[in-house]
Amino acid sequence: MTGTDVQKEAEDSGPSGYAAARLRLLTEEARSGPPRRAALAELTDDWLTGLFAAGAEGLRGASLVAVGGYGRGELSPRSDLDLLLLHDGSDTKAVAALADRLWYPVWDLGLDLDHSVRTPAEARKTAGEDLKVQLGLLDARHIAGDLGLTAGLRTAVLADWRNQAPKRLPELQELCAERAERQGELQYLLEPDLKEARGGLRDATALRAVAASWLADAPREGLADARRRLLDVRDALHLATGRATDRLALQEQDQVAAELGLLDADTLLRQVYEAARVVSYASDVTWREVGRVLRSRAVRPRLRAMLGGGKPAPERSPLAEGVVEQDGEVVLARAARPERDPVLPLRAAAAAAQAGLPLSLHAVRRMAATVRPIPTPWPAEAREQLVTLLGSGRPTVEVWEALEAEGLITRLLPDWERVRCRPQRNAVHLWTVDRHLIETAVRASEFTRRVSRPDLLLVAALLHDIGKGWPGDHSVAGEIIAKDVAARIGFDRHDVTVIANLVRHHLLLIETATRRDLEDPATVRSVAEAVGSPGTLELLHALTEADALATGPAAWSSWRGSLVADLVKRVSAVLAGDAPDDPEDAAPTAEQERLAIEAVATGSPVLSLRAQTEPPAGQEPSGDPEPLGVELLIAVPDQPGVLPAVAGVLAMHRLTVRTAELRSLTLPDGVDGSVLLLDWRVAAEYGSLPQAARLRADLVRALDGSLDIAGRLAERDAAYPRRRGVVAPPPRVSVHPAASRLATVIEVRSQDAPGLLFRIGRALEDASVRVRSAHVSTLGANAVDAFYVTGPEGAPLPGDEAASVARKLEETLRG
Repeated sequence: MTGTDVQKEAEDSGPSGYAAARLRLLTEEARSGPPRRAALAELTDDWLTGLFAAGAEGLRGASLVAVGGYGRGELSPRSDLDLLLLHDGSDTKAVAALADRLWYPVWDLGLDLDHSVRTPAEARKTAGEDLKVQLGLLDARHIAGDLGLTAGLRTAVLADWRNQAPKRLPELQELCAERAERQGELQYLLEPDLKEARGGLRDATALRAVAASWLADAPREGLADARRRLLDVRDALHLATGRATDRLALQEQDQVAAELGLLDADTLLRQVYEAARVVSYASDVTWREVGRVLRSRAVRPRLRAMLGGGKPAPERSPLAEGVVEQDGEVVLARAARPERDPVLPLRAAAAAAQAGLPLSLHAVRRMAATVRPIPTPWPAEAREQLVTLLGSGRPTVEVWEALEAEGLITRLLPDWERVRCRPQRNAVHLWTVDRHLIETAVRASEFTRRVSRPDLLLVAALLHDIGKGWPGDHSVAGEIIAKDVAARIGFDRHDVTVIANLVRHHLLLIETATRRDLEDPATVRSVAEAVGSPGTLELLHALTEADALATGPAAWSSWRGSLVADLVKRVSAVLAGDAPDDPEDAAPTAEQERLAIEAVATGSPVLSLRAQTEPPAGQEPSGDPEPLGVELLIAVPDQPGVLPAVAGVLAMHRLTVRTAELRSLTLPDGVDGSVLLLDWRVAAEYGSLPQAARLRADLVRALDGSLDIAGRLAERDAAYPRRRGVVAPPPRVSVHPAASRLATVIEVRSQDAPGLLFRIGRALEDASVRVRSAHVSTLGANAVDAFYVTGPEGAPLPGDEAASVARKLEETLRG
């Protein structure tokens, strides 16, 4: 059926015919995107024109006007209809009756309607009071009735907008900024709002409004295509869900991708992110131009009075060779010749970032159009300018985005294309892969005084996740890419090896510190062998912290920093030639020894509970120390069931375990007995911490068997069922036989949940293994726990027995 046939069906059959024709149009596979949106708007126009003609018989001085998205002809399948019934005020009773004849059929079909009835004067007054109304009227389009009335309103509204632009545009900019603060940036969100987030459809509409003011204009290259792509995704989302929604939820992304003929959800997100970047960059440039024009208008009258007329020449301050500052932007000097100066883009970018100024759009486009490739390997100046750019802190982000918007980054670093706009489906990560790499460099710039080779740190920060664009382990792939990139940008063979090693092992310190027994010499020696030298260890320590800080708030804290610093201290000793202490010889602190002696004397558990605010080793204390959590120190006479008993009591009291360490303690000479020491960091899920005396009393009962922890936790779970959420991956339990020569290391990766550590501890007890030490950490919603276990005689488990224990533990957690 042709478009003409569809319209004829709607005209012949009234509302029911419109509904059928609308449905037919939306299910046509041959028509999608802009043609479908235009056809839907035209079909709706024809239907509403018929309703208007039937209801306005004999009425003059009235018209029906589409505004907002409908006015632009951008009707998605579930878009609401933005309508204005305009009248001259001569017959308000007839206009009210006409409104009923228009609105009720729309509601009867279940369509959302945003409607108003106003005279031109009322419409202009409301627009003057409400910026959102004025923005909608800028896209006013005549549907039916008195064309002159509509044209007069449109002309008046545009004139008002242009006259009031110096006042209204700052309001619009503030509105956009507030929305961005609430909704986040579309180009980084895993479940973005296509309309409201920064870089979305609202911002694209705001750019149209700025252009309509004649005060400034947005960069047009790619903007129309980006807007079309976002609208196409919204169309597919409406069809996939059957709802008027703009949020691209995780569970609907595969279906939306299929609707658009895309490979998968990641391909969909990448296209959305690319479109959002175009809109965001255009917004930045446009609002900067608006500010420049408004400042110029404010200053010009005073300058004219002082200079007696004439136009003053703009001030230009040199920043670097071929680069100057002009009017708050970094531009090219008049003598600059990009076609003869291949290092100019990096020099201009470094100068802009160092000055904390934006790069001029014109300058970036001129360089992108004319600059020659940098020779390979890069000259020393190019490498130094890249390092300067990466070490400039927060201004690096905006400057980097300006280069990337015009394709200069991928010309400098071709491997960047694979990580550009690549989503990370991990709730811990705030950014796409490419933005995370830049954020890591920004964070690393804060640590350049801590290392002897800040250039290697900054380049490794830029490249540490570059392998995420390739299949397999991203650290292994990244090492290969980093070697190539580092050599290409001019580092010597030794420095290339260091950078590649940093990329290969950028997760080594954090994973070892939080998942392995640092008292075990094998753990420390394995890290020392991988790192190789004190200089590389120094760099890796700084890179580890920068990477975690750039990931998100769940990836780093003071207690994680203290664990990593402790590991670095031990590895440093090994690299300096000192052997690590055997864990059995580790000396207890005075408080640990006091608690242990009291536990032996009383034959029962002894504990202390206190806040921890000391900074990690090697770091200066800040003005407001960040709490490491609350330290729970427990000494218990060695006996079966300690781990599940302690974990169960904490779960009963709704205490979340952030880290947990368990080990046997060497007692002073003359003190008989064996004591287990538990040094844990805990936090209350809500409310205040329980009293230490109450915890101790429950722990005594748990150890003597009079407290049914499993029953109590089951009763609580039954009384407060958990809400449904994202289905977590199944738990995984693995054995790491080479991780220790003194024990078998069993690692558990699972969704964190109340009572998880209790279930693990009880399962290990049931398997008749002894937990020699335990190392528990949580990252967001995930728990990563390592248990060093032995048989009853204190020796590591045989391979088949270790595998059996791991298999049974995994079955328990899955159940």
